[in-house]
Amino acid sequence: MPVAHRLQLVVAAGLLLGSVGCSSLGLTCFSSQSTLTDQAEAVLGASPRRPDVPRELDQTVLRTHYLQPGDVLLIEPVELDSDVRLPADQRVLVDGTIDLGAYDRLIVAGLTIEKTEELIEQSIVEAGDDPTQVNVRLLEPVHRYYVLGEVSSPGAYPLEGHESVLDGILAAGGLTSGASPCKILLARPTPPGSCRVTLPICYREITQLGDTSTNYQLQSGDRIFVASRSLCEELCFWKANETCEHCGNCQFPCPNPEVIEPHNPVMRIRPQSTTPAAESTDVPTPSEPLLEPGVNLDPGVNLDDLETGELKLPGPTVEPPAVQSKPAIDGELDF
Repeated sequence: MPVAHRLQLVVAAGLLLGSVGCSSLGLTCFSSQSTLTDQAEAVLGASPRRPDVPRELDQTVLRTHYLQPGDVLLIEPVELDSDVRLPADQRVLVDGTIDLGAYDRLIVAGLTIEKTEELIEQSIVEAGDDPTQVNVRLLEPVHRYYVLGEVSSPGAYPLEGHESVLDGILAAGGLTSGASPCKILLARPTPPGSCRVTLPICYREITQLGDTSTNYQLQSGDRIFVASRSLCEELCFWKANETCEHCGNCQFPCPNPEVIEPHNPVMRIRPQSTTPAAESTDVPTPSEPLLEPGVNLDPGVNLDDLETGELKLPGPTVEPPAVQSKPAIDGELDF
């Protein structure tokens, strides 16, 4: 066959492949939008593999919540027979206020629930009514996390309890057929100019082996990103069953599964900041302690020790008198 005819056949095959679509053949012809940038891969590669952050078997309560626009409150007098009448359901408006009718509009953004109760009680007295104790409940906080990339329903989801990475992925409908199981990460928001908290996720170890090492507890603002498979991954289909490079942990079966007690989640409480909201700056406080740029931590370093900004070396921890720790069966500590 002449060379010209061969070239025509190659061009025709390419046009046919483009018109049919590579996805129908299981190939990726064009770069997907769900790809990791070079910076993301560099930060991910330098991130600690086993950071001391809350995960499925070591959960914690969130930090003190300061009211912000979008929060829905329920406000009512403690004494149900009180003559004070307050609008019950209140959503904090974009200007940070709530409307209490005869008791004026109050700015509650940046206040805790307790401070908001005190402010409302003060407003009742200033309006000429008898002192009345009120109760404020947070019905719908605006806490949310994001699931992006190769999932069935990417978007923002409300953080209602102690959801983990697995909960977030399943809430988004699970991975699509084009997802790369070795390129899933959790990005936690940090202030501009600071270090980045980006952690790799071992999805197949979480789902198939029950490995909770990377099934981190989600916090408000977290981003779960699932990258698309590259053309190389599509073509090297025989490597699909191989363990991801960053997930090569020692996995072994329990010889006596019946001796493993059912997991009873114990929420550990981290120290809360006592800094008043009025003294806070406009820069959001990260959900977890930040590391100084250029500091590489050993997995044994406790990130709780970094909240003061001082790096402490691993060593024996002095427990408060009211808190006692006992080793669990899996070797971890229940706090």
